[in-house]
Amino acid sequence: MFRFGMSELVIILLIILLLFGAKKLPEIAKALGRSIKEFKKAGKEIKKDIEEVTNDNDSKDSDNS
Repeated sequence: MFRFGMSELVIILLIILLLFGAKKLPEIAKALGRSIKEFKKAGKEIKKDIEEVTNDNDSKDSDNS
């Protein structure tokens, strides 16, 4: 959907640098990394819960047969 070339990424990074300053960039990157990690963790937990419910339903169905 979105295709960024190297020049577009450099421009975006320069704009971010101007908006937030060099001191805030590491903090922002760290917070973004933590957010992505938590999002992935939540996704895995939801997938695990769905698989558990599906497996429980499958085992109940086979017991009733």
